[in-house]
Amino acid sequence: MELIKSLEWRYASKKMNGKKVSQEKVDNILKAIQLAPSSMGLQPYTILVITNPGIKKQILPIANNQSQIVDSSHLLVFAAWADITPGQIDEYIAHTAKTRNVPEETLAGFKNTLLNIITKKTTEENYQWAARQAYIAFGTAIAAAAEERVDATPMEGFNATALDALLGLKEKGLRSVTLLPLGYRDTGNDWLANLPKVRRQREKLFIQH
Repeated sequence: MELIKSLEWRYASKKMNGKKVSQEKVDNILKAIQLAPSSMGLQPYTILVITNPGIKKQILPIANNQSQIVDSSHLLVFAAWADITPGQIDEYIAHTAKTRNVPEETLAGFKNTLLNIITKKTTEENYQWAARQAYIAFGTAIAAAAEERVDATPMEGFNATALDALLGLKEKGLRSVTLLPLGYRDTGNDWLANLPKVRRQREKLFIQH
């Protein structure tokens, strides 16, 4: 299985070499993100694709000076919707109706289900749910990058409040969740590059009933 081989190849690169990733490979990774599953198909998140060196340099101290931020080719910022609103549900339903060439009225039951879910939750609960959906897309991106033999370093170690302010995410109705630098490993300067991958033993990770 090619995916298994790709996952065996990948690791969280600690040092990238600054080499650019081709647009074709980036587009394939972004397409995989677009196709990632999410609850109700809503995809309550947005991904910022950052290549501007000046912006990455400003993000560097916000992300605890992790060098992959500036040495990456592309930096993906996964940002969840700060809240789920009826307007966003309306837009999703309209888009679904247009894509499937059906009247919006035929989706009334589905729409009401979505509205009932979001209106029973607080703003923070809706955000936490959206963030969990963003993580599904995040994981898909990591696997897709491995398939393309592009290194991707998952990051949670950053000041989300500062990053949101820098990128103006609050004004966009977003809150940052995770970062994913894309690039190529610097094997000569990355202490982790040649170490064996460590994963929990199969018999301890899985419980079969």
